[in-house]
Amino acid sequence: MGRTLENKKEIVADLKETLSESTLALVIEYQGLTVAEISDLRRRLRPSGTVCKVTKNTLMGIAIKDDEKWQPMSELLNGSSAFLLVKEDFSSAIKAYQEFQKVTKKTELRGGVLEGRLLKEPDVKVLGDLPSKEQLIAQIAGAINALATKIAVGINEVPGSLARALQAVSDQEQSGGSTETVAVEDSSTETATEGDSSTETAAE
Repeated sequence: MGRTLENKKEIVADLKETLSESTLALVIEYQGLTVAEISDLRRRLRPSGTVCKVTKNTLMGIAIKDDEKWQPMSELLNGSSAFLLVKEDFSSAIKAYQEFQKVTKKTELRGGVLEGRLLKEPDVKVLGDLPSKEQLIAQIAGAINALATKIAVGINEVPGSLARALQAVSDQEQSGGSTETVAVEDSSTETATEGDSSTETAAE
């Protein structure tokens, strides 16, 4: 029994909604896969937040018709198509599909679309080689921790540096003060000498 018009509209609406939440779409040739294998693929993709849609090319064509972001996908709509709609974790999704392909050896990646750009298989492979979302988070956390450690070490060194600077100023002031005292003493001595000279003159 064929799908009714109402049913087709529901499928197209669902595709549009899923596409609106996705950033990457992969199109694979799935002919020959059993229901159990399709279920296995969906299970592998689920942790990355990726949705696998098996639908007719004509319905996907209607779903992307007025959307420039996904229009390039029209070049991939031929044969038996399954669509892997990835929200954000490209690397994990692609790796999950690649692992599935190694096990089944029944599918073929036709290409994909990212931000309005058509991707060929080599392009998709490059995306798959990128760090996963979890790895990126770990790298960022490591960088932040390293920076925090440097800041903490710098803060700990400030009191010592400040103390040394204050001590240097203090030593300099004390040194200057001693010089002034000597100068005053020398002046007093000179005054006393002049006084003695005056006394001698009066005595004469």
